Order: sequence, then structure tokens, then C-alpha cells
Amino acid sequence: MKKAPIALAIASFLSSPVVAAENNTDIETIKIIGSTEEARQVAGSSALIDEEQMRVEVPTDINQLMKTLPGVYVLEEDGFGLRPNIGIRAANAGRVSKVTLLEDGVMMAPAPYSNPAAYYFPTTMRMSSIEVLKGAPLLRYGPQTTGGVLNLVSTPIPEQAVSGQVLAQWGEFSSNDIHAYVGGTQGAWGFLLETVQRESNGFKEIDRSNRDSGYDIQDYTAKLSFDQGPHHVLFKAQYSEEISNETYLGLTDADFAEASNRRYGISSIDQMDNSHNGFSLAYGFDVSDDIKLNAVAYRNEFKRDWFKLSGGGSLVSAANQGDLQAQGILDGTQDAQGLAYKHNSRAYESYGLELSAQWQLGAHALEFGGRDHTDEMDRFQPVEIFDQVNGSLVYQSTVSPSGGDNRIEGADATSLWITDNWQVNEALKVNLALRYEDVSSFRNQYSEAARTSTPAFRSNSSDEWLPGASFTYNLNDAWQVLAGVHKGFSPLGGGATENQEPETSINYEAGLRYQQQNTFVEAIAFYSDFSDTTQLCSIATPCDNGAESGTYVLGESVVQGLELQAQHTFAAGKFLIPVDIAYTYTQGEISKDNAVSGLMDGDRLNDIPEHTANVRISLDNNAGWINYLNFKYIDSMCVNVGCNNSSAAFDETESLFVTDAVSRYELNTQTSVYVKVENIFDQQAIVARTPDGARPNKPQTVWMGIDYKF
Repeated sequence: MKKAPIALAIASFLSSPVVAAENNTDIETIKIIGSTEEARQVAGSSALIDEEQMRVEVPTDINQLMKTLPGVYVLEEDGFGLRPNIGIRAANAGRVSKVTLLEDGVMMAPAPYSNPAAYYFPTTMRMSSIEVLKGAPLLRYGPQTTGGVLNLVSTPIPEQAVSGQVLAQWGEFSSNDIHAYVGGTQGAWGFLLETVQRESNGFKEIDRSNRDSGYDIQDYTAKLSFDQGPHHVLFKAQYSEEISNETYLGLTDADFAEASNRRYGISSIDQMDNSHNGFSLAYGFDVSDDIKLNAVAYRNEFKRDWFKLSGGGSLVSAANQGDLQAQGILDGTQDAQGLAYKHNSRAYESYGLELSAQWQLGAHALEFGGRDHTDEMDRFQPVEIFDQVNGSLVYQSTVSPSGGDNRIEGADATSLWITDNWQVNEALKVNLALRYEDVSSFRNQYSEAARTSTPAFRSNSSDEWLPGASFTYNLNDAWQVLAGVHKGFSPLGGGATENQEPETSINYEAGLRYQQQNTFVEAIAFYSDFSDTTQLCSIATPCDNGAESGTYVLGESVVQGLELQAQHTFAAGKFLIPVDIAYTYTQGEISKDNAVSGLMDGDRLNDIPEHTANVRISLDNNAGWINYLNFKYIDSMCVNVGCNNSSAAFDETESLFVTDAVSRYELNTQTSVYVKVENIFDQQAIVARTPDGARPNKPQTVWMGIDYKF
């Protein structure tokens, strides 16, 4: 499982973003799509949240941004988006584990191959744009190649000699955020220093406790670039830490209906404590105008200890069924012995080295590349035992970790790819892609805390060739058709056994685009056929068999649907009124009876809403005053596969419709003020039931802010 010493030394020391799919020489702007205009020409479906939308909305919750895009599903959890659950098309949402998550082109999941659940997610406030790429072109990236790629583009180094920004906002629940940076470019050198500081008391009230339900987040980033002649270098360092009084324990449905923002007192000592640091170095060399070489590398480390109640879901489930003793324990009126609070402590590392070359050969834009990657997760999780006495928690003992709480998992992966963007003629553009993934994973599980005995060992090896092809064809100046097909792949993770096969799928899409002056319309149908649909099990998103680690194979399934986008700008006197619409219809279900899992043809897949929609209406007076209204709808979702054919209660979330607004006014060229109201009509619903009960979205929240640029 070990790499050669030279490769290991290089990969451990270096680190960096993947070079842009666009063939430019600006190594600092690492994008996989580029601009809104380019997104509307990709030979595959794509979407972009641009710098203007980010500037006006000042988003802090990635979930709310993702709801504005077609083909993207969000399963909310804490109301703040601290640990997002995002799915794209056929990739379900749990911890973003089946989406390739990138920041500036670098994989950002703590252990993308062995443990892809994204318990770390980059701070949204320091991002300048968000890109989502779907369809066959996503084969340039990996390892998750079924649903889509999510790339977060961070604040770029300013082009001026010295410039920067200080943004501060204050909101309800004693919330305040600061985003500040300074940077510039002088000759060949450029730099950026940036920080985000966030804190809040949270919107939930904890029974019998003086502790709030909020968070404290600090994030720091530094960049240094050198760009002269054919040489392009970028170094990036990032560090963040978070303390949040978050829990997995939700509410019974009856308690949710009475007070949706309540938290039970037995969760009062639950707390997440984590830190992340990442380092990256990228080097680009322009051999000629037509040939460019790139070497990039990255190293990310993430440590977390989520101290929280274990097994609280069984109490909620029993109380939902009318168990008065379980309800009394939740309410604090019933004493309880042996409550287990686990230090869900894990340390992750991932590092890799990537080489690529772009070659413009006539009508062919070729790219060749490869990546050598290693990641690992060390889980060492002692359990503290408490009794509940007269509504208070009393410490009793600590249990040393063993078995599933004491293990190391890891993976080594080699990826190779070749892509060709071929401009066949003026009307036809073809994208060809071939990717190869070779993955070896392992797990060492120990029976005692000292780890002196021989561990229980399991491993898995798999390799897949992943071909894809897509095209766009311009019928005329306004109309364009597109279509594509590619093979999707999802690695099994560190808990896989030798005989398990990775999830693969064949994915199709076909659509039509119309673009003329101030109007853009796109309709794309998609169809994904899975041979072995696989769930990645975690405590946050347990598999249907109850497992909280490893994988669970559901069998054959089909996910199909339709994505619609439309944008038109109206004029009303001096005002411009852009209107953006996004809608997705999705049907995801088991396609063949499975005697092993007990699932039947027609059983709905979990975490996939049938309908999602977003309408954003802007009002811009072209004189420094701009207003947004955002209407977001997400349908109910199955908590477990087959909720449509089950009589079990509490197996489905509720649909939700929320309206947000923001009004921003420029006092002068440097200073703007704004007011935001999230969830204007204070609509709350059961947006999630996993892992341990019903949980709400954030209630109505008012923000005021000031943005100063220099």
C-alpha cells in the first residue's frame, strides 16, 4: 500500500490546484468552466454561480446557493450549511460523498477515495464563484464521475498593485461575519492574505442548558504567485478551525410540530471541534503558444472530534411510536443510565501529484494527464458514559475504543486521462474523453486501544476504464443541440471487502439550447443506468441495512429526469429586471427485484426529490441599487429506499418553499450597504430525518452588512 519514496516525498511536500480546463496562462484562475457564456457552450450540461451573484447575495450557506441550480439536490442538516449534503443527478446527497468536490481544482474531501464523506467543506464566504459540471466532460475530473463535479473558486489575487476588501455583516441569533483580504500584483509577483471570521449563537434552544447551539469559525488563506515569461507559479496555504455546538439528535414529529427549534437536553454537551490545513503548489510552463505543461500537487489534513450522543435515534424512534419512557428520557423527566457519548475523533490526510499537458493541434484541443494520490483516515473514538439524573447529565466512566471505533483506512489511486475538444466544423464540436482509475483500499481494525495486536484486515482493488463522448451542434445562430454518453464510477471506500465491485453506471443526456440577445433557454434530459447502486455508510447517513460504515449494495437502479434553465432580462424604464428560472424533475428507483437486499422494482431511491425549482427576480436601477428575490422549492424525499411502497411512518421528509430577499445600495465606488432577509415568511419543515430524528431548516433571519473595497 506504500508509494515509492521519491513519489511520496514529492507528494507530501508539494500541493496545488488542478490547472484550468480553459487553455489560458493564468495559473491562479483555476476554473473548470470559466464564465456563464462558456457554461452555455459546454458539450455537456453545466451551471455557474458567477461573481456578481456572489457579490450581491453575500452567501454563507452553500446549500442555499446549490438550490438555485438545476440537477442539484440538497439535504439540509444544521440550518447553516456547516456540513452540506449535496447530490448531483444520480449521485445522492449524503455528505457530498458521491460528488467530486474541488476547490480551485483540488480535491477537497478529507479522503476522496477511502472516506469521501465531506465532513470538511470550504468556507463559502471566501469563494468568488461556484461551478457545476455534468455529463461526459466531467471525466476530466474524478474520482466520482457519475453525477457531477462541484468546483469552488476562491478569491483571486488582485491585478492592481494593492487592493482589498473588508465586509462585515450582523444578523439575528447574535450572528456576525467578517470577510477581509488584501493583495496585489507588482511586476511578476502577486500575493493575497485573506480571512473569514464567523460566529453565531444558533437558532435552537437547548432544554435545561445555558449553552447555545451556535458556532465559531476562523479561516485564513495566503497565496503567492510568480508569473514571468513562460513560467507560472502559485503557492497557496489555507488553515481553518471550527467549534460548533452541533448534534445528530433531532426531534420527534410531535415535538417538532410544537417547537421545531427545540433541542433535547441530553444533547447539551454535544460539540464539533475540527481543524483543516491545506498547502498547494502549481507550476505551469508554456512550451509554445500551442503546448503548455503543468505540474500540480496538493496536501490536505483534517482533524475532527465530534463529541455527541450515540444511539439517540433509537429514543426518537421509540417515542415516535408512543413509548412514554423514551419520551421522558428525551424530555429529561425520566432518569436514564448508560447514555453513551462518543468522541467521533478522526484524522485525515490526502496528498497527490498531478501532471498534465495541453496541446492545440489544429482543430483539436488535446489534454493528457495523470495523478498519483494517497489518502488515509485514522479513527480512534473513546466513549464517555453518562447517567441522566433529575434532568442533568452525570459522568460515570470512559470506554476505550475497539472494533469499528478503532481502525485505519486508506487508499492509493492512480488516474490517467486524455481528452479532445474537437472543432469539427463551424457548427459541430465534439468532446471525447477516456479516464482510467486504479484504486487499492484497505482497513486495519484493532481490538484494543494500544494497537499492539494484529488487526483485522480487509482490502479491495479495482480498476476501470471510463470512456465518454459528447457534442454540440449549432442549428443556427440561436439554436444548439447537445448530447453525450459516459461511464460513471464511484470507488467503494476503505471499508470494502475483496469481492465487492465498485458502483458503475452508463449515463446519457440530450438537450436543446436557445440563446438570443437577452434570452437563454436550456432543456436537458438525463438517464443513468446503474449495475450496482452502492450506498456509502456513515453515522450521518446510515445505509438502509443500518450500517454506519463501509458500503451497502442496493442492486440495479435507474435515475432519469429533466433539467430546465431559462433567463431573460426585461427592461422597465431605467430598471433592468433579469429573471432566472431553474427546474429539475427526477425519478430515481430500483429497476430490478433484489433478493439479497429485499428491494423491489419501483422502490424510490433515498435523498432524491422528484421536483426542485428556483426563481430569482432581480431589480437593478443601473445606478448602484440592486434587489434580489429568490423563491426556492424542494420536494419531499425518501429517508430510506422504497418509502413509496412502505407503510412505515417517519420515512419521508417534507417539501419546503422558502423566499429570500436582498437589497444592496452602493454609497460610492468603494462602499456598499445591504439588507438580507432569509426565509421571509418563516417557513419551516422537516428537511431531514437522518441520522437521529426530525430537523428543521433555518427560520426567518435578518442581516445587515457593509462592504468596503480599497
